[in-house]
Amino acid sequence: MPVPVPHQRSVVLPHQAGPADDACADTARVADAPGAGDATARGTSALALADAQEPARPAPQGFPEADQPQPAEQRLSADRGPLHQGLTLLLIGEDPNSHVPEMWDWAGRKVRLRTARNLTEAERLLTDDVHCILLDLPPAERTADRDTGAPGDELGMLRDVLRMATSHAVLVLTYETDAERAADAVRVGAQDYLFRDELDGAVLSRAVRYAVERKRADLAQRQLTESRMLAQENARLERGLLPTPLLDGSDLRFAACYRPGRSRALLGGDFYDTVRTPDGTVHAMIGDVCGHGPDEAALGVELRIAWRALTFAGLCGDELLATLQKVLEHERADDEIFATLCTVDISADGRRAGLCLAGHPAPLLARAGERPDLLPYEFGGPALGLLPNARWPRRQVELGGSWSLMMYTDGLIEGRIGKGNQRLGQEGMTELVSRQMAAGLSGEELLDASVREVRDLNGGELTDDVAVLLLDRH
Repeated sequence: MPVPVPHQRSVVLPHQAGPADDACADTARVADAPGAGDATARGTSALALADAQEPARPAPQGFPEADQPQPAEQRLSADRGPLHQGLTLLLIGEDPNSHVPEMWDWAGRKVRLRTARNLTEAERLLTDDVHCILLDLPPAERTADRDTGAPGDELGMLRDVLRMATSHAVLVLTYETDAERAADAVRVGAQDYLFRDELDGAVLSRAVRYAVERKRADLAQRQLTESRMLAQENARLERGLLPTPLLDGSDLRFAACYRPGRSRALLGGDFYDTVRTPDGTVHAMIGDVCGHGPDEAALGVELRIAWRALTFAGLCGDELLATLQKVLEHERADDEIFATLCTVDISADGRRAGLCLAGHPAPLLARAGERPDLLPYEFGGPALGLLPNARWPRRQVELGGSWSLMMYTDGLIEGRIGKGNQRLGQEGMTELVSRQMAAGLSGEELLDASVREVRDLNGGELTDDVAVLLLDRH
């Protein structure tokens, strides 16, 4: 038996709202059918008019169309989640008996309505289960100053609501004569506006559902934009923390390759630096904080900056490393965090160097006409942060007239070879670099080719941070 569509608009006050029966649900679906709202849609928002006229299309995710019948099992599944327990509308207006027509959601349930006469009541009723706010704007003449008659802030209440309900959809309800103010409300931040004189349940129900969906889309877009801006700021910060070598006046050539193990990061726990002091000595260092997270990256930056300051202050060798250990002990988040370090100070004539190792792999030296070979490691000391009152002896190394010195972190030598558990190791790295040098590579080309081959041997990206530093004299 067909259900007649009522011609007289229904008005439900909060104290009159009752449970929705099947006839009411069917009535709502008939009223929402194409053409049913033609006589009542005049004066509503442009969105509501366009939506009533355009062809049927799939509903937004989580909001199926109200005029589509729902199977019983689908209704049951919709009841299980907090987003599918029916819509709740909060009406804010001076008149507690504002005319709000009956509404049903997509499952035939009556939309819950809460009313607040002012912002104080609204703040108390604005709980997480409220999906949308319907703000009944007072006439423009009521916002004027009572003493002077000067116009007041006609949208002041809307701005207060938007500040209070940053994550809720907001619809503005006003008179058709206030069309300009309604449009201003959307520009201020409301999702849509509706005219009080031409309001019915079908239009309001659809406007509420689409306003909620638009608000979700706006919030998602805002979060995406904020994430992108934060990532850009972090990238600029990390890029600014990467070292700039200070080698003015030196005839040494410098090259470096740096690849953090963290995905989409610019800094890892590895760090390096190179400076030239006023006496002509070139100081270089490379280090590795255990781990490769953001905390380790921050600690590595602190150690690098401390090393540069101490070097310019005249410290060298054991004295410098002992001071760096104190910095590490005070700045680390955990007593078990340590750092390995390799420092080299090259004389002004470039023929000799002092070497200090703190639990770090020995550098690779290639003299003119000779095969690259590892510098001695026997006189190295422990990593920083492991032993109190440790000592780090400084070993003198003869470099010769023409040479290349490569310093690196263990990320370069701990990659696997093929699918087995065998590691590249220092011997494998030495052989690899020898082949690259024999092919005529030098500088950044040598470092990039070496790191690329290590990655290929590993069968993919290296999981640990990798830092390589190369100093040449020809």
